[in-house]
Amino acid sequence: MRHLQGYLLTFIMAGCLFVASAATAVFVEDRLQDTAQELRAREIAKGIRCLVCQNQSIMDSNADLAKDLRGVVRERVLAGDTDDQVRQYLVDRYGDWVLLNPPFKLGTVILWVGPLVLFVGGGFAMVSLLRRKNITNTASTDVSPLSDEEQAEFASLIDQAGGDKK
Repeated sequence: MRHLQGYLLTFIMAGCLFVASAATAVFVEDRLQDTAQELRAREIAKGIRCLVCQNQSIMDSNADLAKDLRGVVRERVLAGDTDDQVRQYLVDRYGDWVLLNPPFKLGTVILWVGPLVLFVGGGFAMVSLLRRKNITNTASTDVSPLSDEEQAEFASLIDQAGGDKK
């Protein structure tokens, strides 16, 4: 039994080491020989949206398309394009959506103004709902005092309840 526990513990520890080493694995891909160009390509890639993940840059994504786009960025940098030319090349192919920080223009105004409109509209809806709820609660909490007849009936009910306990 003791040997079985030792084997089980060894198996669990080996599994943990395997998982830990896999978690720190780095995806190997082509890099530019010139360090300055590689750093430029990485900086550009940080501002390009992964079209699969949609909320990550292509530098942070492990998707195949993100890897391909990193390759395209490196090719354009190697070809001598400026940072703006590389971004424009990608925008021409994929639209302004490919930029994590799209420019403010007529085609992207909904991206910039939409969240503000939704926030303000939600605030107005909440205030309206709370006011309406407050009005209905106020109306339902207005109670008139008991009439003499109701007070007498209430008193008799109290007497009966008290009488049953004795």
